[in-house]
Amino acid sequence: MQSLFDTAKRCLAACEVEEKLRLTGQTAQAWKNGLLALESEDQPKPIAEPGRPAKPVLVAPGDVPKRRLDTKDGLAALIHAVTHIEFNAINLAWDAVYRFRNLPRQFYEDWIRVAAEEAHHFQLLRQRLNGLGSDYGDFPAHNGLWDMAVRTAFDPLVRMALVPRVLEARGLDVTPGMIRRLRQAGDEETVAALEIIWRDEIGHVAIGSHWFRYLCQQRGLDATQTFRELIGQHFPGQICGPFHYEARQQAGFSATELKALEQMGISKAHGGNTAP
Repeated sequence: MQSLFDTAKRCLAACEVEEKLRLTGQTAQAWKNGLLALESEDQPKPIAEPGRPAKPVLVAPGDVPKRRLDTKDGLAALIHAVTHIEFNAINLAWDAVYRFRNLPRQFYEDWIRVAAEEAHHFQLLRQRLNGLGSDYGDFPAHNGLWDMAVRTAFDPLVRMALVPRVLEARGLDVTPGMIRRLRQAGDEETVAALEIIWRDEIGHVAIGSHWFRYLCQQRGLDATQTFRELIGQHFPGQICGPFHYEARQQAGFSATELKALEQMGISKAHGGNTAP
């Protein structure tokens, strides 16, 4: 029987878009069919750059061109930015499967499902890009999501806290506004794709919340305090609202956590440091 960890590594390493999508689908199906084992002769290698195509060109976040919805190129650039997030999210899910060992079987079940859904999101948005005469790789992009994967590779608890519950959770806040603007512009095709993605992403953040709390419980840590401390260490002065309370609550945020996030946002607005 093949190793899940070895196949996840192949998914992660695939550089060509079509190959990564094909391997993701095959691996998800093989897992569903009981053909992959939770064992490997190899230990996870130190984290490195994942497989990705030569384009898009990666630039600093501040160097990504501003995106406006009132031109065809501006709309394509906006959709491309979200498409790139989804491509990175495929790699993030496979890295969680590959890197973090000796966890309950459901952990791998969850992140394999996330990888497959992120691949579907990527395909939805790429199809929309193609309809606008563009493709993935036509615009520059930044590497913020993967940078955080590198910084959290040493501990699944920290990864679950900071990637799903901070970076990806921000999408829960901003996507509804994006949907409203696109609907006002008459772009129902992009709206339909984003509504699917937003619904699924609530579930993905909820998975991160579940495993963060599980790992805190296993280590005898207070989850709320640990989350606040990790944000203070890794995102000092960088948390800002507004926050979509309903979506975040569905994704596993407690009222106490949401209040703490609001306080951090207020602190930022007044020039304070968010570290506890």
